[in-house]
Amino acid sequence: MGVEFESSKWEPTLSLYGFIIMCCFSSIALFPRFFNKSLSLSPFADQSLSPTSHRYFLFLYSLASAMEGVWSVYGDFEFVYSGTSKEQILFSLILGFGSSLLLAPLLAFLFDSIGGHNKACLVFCVLHLFVGIWKRIVPQSHPCVWLLTLSSSLATGIFSFAFEAWIVLENENQGYRLRALTNTFWLMTFIESASLIGSQVLVNWLLASDVDTGIASSSTATIFIAIIGIFCVTKGWKQTPHSAPVKDRRWMSYINIFSDKRILLLGFAHACLQFSIAIFWILWAPTLVADGREVHLGLIYPCLMGARMLGSTVCPWLFCASSSLRIEDCLVYTFTVMGLALSIVAYDYQEIGVLVSLFCLFHAGVGLIIPSLARLRTIHVPNELRGGMISLSVAPANAAILFLLILVRFSNPKSLEHLG
Repeated sequence: MGVEFESSKWEPTLSLYGFIIMCCFSSIALFPRFFNKSLSLSPFADQSLSPTSHRYFLFLYSLASAMEGVWSVYGDFEFVYSGTSKEQILFSLILGFGSSLLLAPLLAFLFDSIGGHNKACLVFCVLHLFVGIWKRIVPQSHPCVWLLTLSSSLATGIFSFAFEAWIVLENENQGYRLRALTNTFWLMTFIESASLIGSQVLVNWLLASDVDTGIASSSTATIFIAIIGIFCVTKGWKQTPHSAPVKDRRWMSYINIFSDKRILLLGFAHACLQFSIAIFWILWAPTLVADGREVHLGLIYPCLMGARMLGSTVCPWLFCASSSLRIEDCLVYTFTVMGLALSIVAYDYQEIGVLVSLFCLFHAGVGLIIPSLARLRTIHVPNELRGGMISLSVAPANAAILFLLILVRFSNPKSLEHLG
């Protein structure tokens, strides 16, 4: 007599979503009550820019994060749905990381030299506009489809440095204190994670009725958001005029960057973080569905982003005037906890609930580390070279991932069977 097993997909409970939301709300709401004598009466209070400019920048950053999120949410699905082979997907990944490795640092140094990071943000929006229009009118099987990968990778590379460098330079040109930017940094991480969740909700809603129509509608949504972003960058917020750094001074600053051990360690920490994040997004889904387990991945993704939002809200508590904890010490503890969390995942088979908890712990650490590294860059890195330093910090991570992808492609072709 055969025995039948009822298969069910694992999915997070509503209580988990409620717990993350309540923790984020409590962290933000209770901060002024415990630290009412610190420099910032509220984690949202920021003396880095005028209130209007600050809100406007955060709105623009949320649009940019949404554009990045739309592609990251359904990009892999679009490849599979259009019948793209695994070899082509791997080639697309190699091209993307290769272009980010070679071209993104050049663009960063270019915009640093001309002092126009608002122009970099404009290029970011134009690239997404191009990708959206191309997907709307050109079939996925077109021989020049690699232009989409190149454009998307360059846009991601620009996103990694342009907005942070822009807000820091704008803050300096308007004569505000750099210390107040700490609130802006954690809010950027918080808003980016929230925008990624919003992008997932939007794409899932568009794909719910009809896949073909949903993919086309997603491209239309990207076009619409890109147009709004272009208008905001060009017409909405005028950048404060400033003089570009003298060439000799710029080269001296470059020399100081490569000779300062603190800046080198800061760049190494940023590279390690980016590498671990990239590897996580490659392996998290195969890890959860190992041994034929069925999981609602789309319902776990908001938990991970919510954990990152929660981690970012911890920054005001740790970096306020009343706290004696140094940023460097906080980074050491956070990196250690994240490493232990992923070590448990890699060591042995775990239940799905345990894996999701460890993944959320990892992303909470990411939400704390990203604003912390930005704060340290404000302390140690010259503002006029900030974009180039950020891009150079990401380059080792891109190089390592590119090496692994090439190794998979040419050393063991059978490993492509497990790709995706």
